[in-house]
This record gives sequence, structure tokens and C-alpha cells, in this order.
Amino acid sequence: MPTSAPGSELTSGTGRMGRALWRGFTLIEMLVVMAIVAIAAGLMIVTLPDRQQDRLDEEAERLAALLESARTEARASGIAVHWTPATADTTDGVDFRFVGLPPSSTLPTHWLARGVSAEIVGARSVVLGPEPVLPAQRIVLHLDQHRAVLATDGLAPFAPPAPGPAP
Repeated sequence: MPTSAPGSELTSGTGRMGRALWRGFTLIEMLVVMAIVAIAAGLMIVTLPDRQQDRLDEEAERLAALLESARTEARASGIAVHWTPATADTTDGVDFRFVGLPPSSTLPTHWLARGVSAEIVGARSVVLGPEPVLPAQRIVLHLDQHRAVLATDGLAPFAPPAPGPAP
């Protein structure tokens, strides 16, 4: 049973238009499509999140919460508390420690991600209390080529520094 009008060359496959529909793509058309696909794939790779930076940001948030917890305990109990990162000559297996907290304190001493290191800018340890107003302090966390910064002005909690004014 015919599905189109008699004499239609488009659907019969025997006329000039029917043959043009079945001949395929030209090399130029294929190259254009491949170029579009390659550009789209390249853009997708650029927009994928960086897992290492995400891990480091998570460690920075966790450290900020730990520092504030220790700071609160230091102020409440009136004891001097310092946070110190591990150094190259540390052999006890801890990544960082809270010096001055009572032994009953259960704050962690390890990073969640392997390879994280910390550097305190301009000091050997971070002062957490018992004074309510502390000096301005800055910690730089490193993981491979990535870095995250935590800072406090002495009153505010530790957090990534606010972006400065545009130059």
C-alpha cells in the first residue's frame, strides 16, 4: 500500500531528491561536527570541580570549627591553649595538636585527607585563649599545589579572609 501520493520522487528513493537523502555526509560536515563535540568536551572538562581543592576547603572548614571549639574551651576554663601543626621532625604520628587542653579533651589530631600540611604565618603556634581578644593570626593549609587560608582578626572566628578591594 503506497503511503504517499503517486509520482512523489522524495519518498520513492529513485528520483534525484531521494538519492540525495541517502548519499551520507561530506567530509567537511563530519569535521564540523567533530570540532563542535571536541569544543563541548573541552568546556566540560574546564568546568569540572577540582577534587583536591574541595578536600582542602573541607579541611579548612573543619579546622576552623576545631579552633573555635578549643578557643571556647580555653576562654571558659581560663587556661592557655595553643594549636600547633606537625613539623618535619615530629615523630609521634599526629598532624596537629592542641597544647594546654586537659587530657579529657577529645579534639582530633589528624587531617581527614592525606597530604595536608599547615603553616602558621609569622608564628610557631596559634594562640586560642584564654584572653577574649587575641592577636591577628593566619594559617595556610597546603595540599599538593593547592592552598587554603584561615585567618582571624582576634575577635572574629577563624575563616577564609574576606576579599580585598579591587586594585
